[in-house]
Amino acid sequence: MFGYSEDEVIGRNGRVFQGPKTDRRSVMEIREAIREERAIQISLLNYRKDRTPFWMLFHMSPVFSKEDGRVIHFVGVQVPIPRRPKYTGCTVVRNAVNSCEDGAHFRKGMFGCCRREVCSDTVMEIGRASSLDSVSSPDDGEEEINEPCEASETEKGKANAALSNILSILTHYSELSGKLVCGKCCCLSGTGRLVSSLNISLGRIKQSFVLSDPHLPDMPIVYASDMFLELTGYARHEVLGHNCRFLSGLDTDPATQYQIKECIRTEQPCTVRILNYRKDKTPFWNLLHIAPVRNASGKVAYFVGVQIDDSCKNQEEHGLSPQRRQLSVVGAVRVAVRSLSMGASTS
Repeated sequence: MFGYSEDEVIGRNGRVFQGPKTDRRSVMEIREAIREERAIQISLLNYRKDRTPFWMLFHMSPVFSKEDGRVIHFVGVQVPIPRRPKYTGCTVVRNAVNSCEDGAHFRKGMFGCCRREVCSDTVMEIGRASSLDSVSSPDDGEEEINEPCEASETEKGKANAALSNILSILTHYSELSGKLVCGKCCCLSGTGRLVSSLNISLGRIKQSFVLSDPHLPDMPIVYASDMFLELTGYARHEVLGHNCRFLSGLDTDPATQYQIKECIRTEQPCTVRILNYRKDKTPFWNLLHIAPVRNASGKVAYFVGVQIDDSCKNQEEHGLSPQRRQLSVVGAVRVAVRSLSMGASTS
């Protein structure tokens, strides 16, 4: 369809298929869909390797990890939109999309693309869903090809069918590899879900901390760092969706718990020393710092809780006191959240 070899496409950004007449607004719509981690179906003017333009229906959908609900891939399907004679506009393409019975036709291209490559600017082609026959005429005038061409319901249906087949094969192979994926957000209900770009930013902070959403019932944890899991002994799926109370036990001081509750109610930071319990029920003194995290508009979006095992003899790390380490975590989290919300407001 595009005239490129596989080696010329894999690892390249989707800009390679764009040209001077590609609608910038359509490209921005695709970028916005990536940022919001949702599906999109849009008509787009693209260019072949020989730089001849043609209209296509672009259908993109995120692929989610079943483990934590994060987006790990985007799948893109392209269906060429043929042009009718000028007096009739667009027509339905004949034999545009196969039934995708041969999954091996696109399997190699599919598994070589990751979210990092997709989000660098705009979407890249993730293999061909099936054999597509282009019926655009090379003799079409420039004025005619530049006129917007809408896909028919038949072409939209073919794109949906191709995408479903691809997701089905992805799901099947993910079961064999043990890294389960699904075509819909499959996180537990009520746990909330962070945008993957925020997940990535938070993953760079190498300290024990959690993020809780005060706008959801019972203020569940929506992010837990790897070091928090190491400190408490819990797996990520055992933490997400739960209130931080699950770390408390019989000897946890109710007065300290009340102090935490008040700091959340008044949206003020506080530091407490609280007796918590690991998964194996062993107690540890937790030097806990809690602080509100505001978005770009100044409203509290999350609360961050930073934990330090106060029973450790050497709490100095890289010459920083526990308090400074906690404040640095809070600062890094605030930058990540505000950057995301600022990007949303300017998109």
